[in-house]
Amino acid sequence: MQKKRWGVKMSKVLVEVKNLKKYFPVRRFLLSKDFVKAVDNVSFQIHKGECLGLVGESGSGKTTLGRVILRLIEPTAGDVLYDGKSIFELKGEELKEFRKKAQMVFQDPYSSLDPRMTVFQIIIEGPRIHGIDVGDPEEFVVKLLETVGLKREHLYRYPHEFSGGQKQRIAIARALALNPEFVVLDEPTSALDVSVQASILNMLKELQAKFGLTYLFISHDLAVVKYMSRRIATMYVGRIVEIAESEELFENPLHPYTVMLLSSIPIPDPKIAKKKPRIKVKGEPPSPIRLPEGCKFYPRCPFAMPICKVKEPPLLNVGGDHLVACWLYGGGEM
Repeated sequence: MQKKRWGVKMSKVLVEVKNLKKYFPVRRFLLSKDFVKAVDNVSFQIHKGECLGLVGESGSGKTTLGRVILRLIEPTAGDVLYDGKSIFELKGEELKEFRKKAQMVFQDPYSSLDPRMTVFQIIIEGPRIHGIDVGDPEEFVVKLLETVGLKREHLYRYPHEFSGGQKQRIAIARALALNPEFVVLDEPTSALDVSVQASILNMLKELQAKFGLTYLFISHDLAVVKYMSRRIATMYVGRIVEIAESEELFENPLHPYTVMLLSSIPIPDPKIAKKKPRIKVKGEPPSPIRLPEGCKFYPRCPFAMPICKVKEPPLLNVGGDHLVACWLYGGGEM
């Protein structure tokens, strides 16, 4: 049974993240060991055909979360269900099939492409590894290049011969070569000029509509995420602190951290800027090795209460599928 959300009939859940944790061991002294809690007890769902935006400051764990969801790195605890099946239980042919269905476009187009391979070799590598019959390989790659705005003449060039935007288009074509269902976009435009960013974002939206793709769009740029996503999740030092429909999040942010992020977006009109609610936040994000007790945002929050220091708030539905982890909104049910 499909569920209506925000007046739109939502498709089935394609990706479900359940209490996911990823801790990296760090040896401080000879006999003692600490852990960097990059992802700490994260849960959310991504529906088939939607784009879920994931925002947060650098170091909040966004990229690590994306890599664990694709099983590029193994989790410490928790689970990721893809189409109802745990990806961490997949082996052999089942795991190989998942690799075809789920792809990633990395942040840095300069380092994500092998400099010793031509564009043709880069894009055809995936289908060859998976034994996919693509007919004429050259025509198959040319068609993909044309889909992402490149030409036949680019077929046998090397990555160093392209601009940053062109390299990212090649990386996107490589991801599309396996006909995926789900794509993790890890800040795909952050290394590009603003004018190039717009063309890449428009292309990604067109590709989503054309191929029925499901996206997890990771970025620190809220304006970009709003343009791309129907829902947005805010992440702070390894935890999800708020999830809402994009318009709702921008018009009615609840978590003080989300308000802080929105306050950082520059507004060119000074009259509108004066009316925009802003929040002054002190300090820097805590060390992921020595996180505070209770709410992790407590040391920086201007609205902190005594309970915030000792007890971590759960992620609760406060109405209209707007979830927030903050003791200012303690009521509600999951």
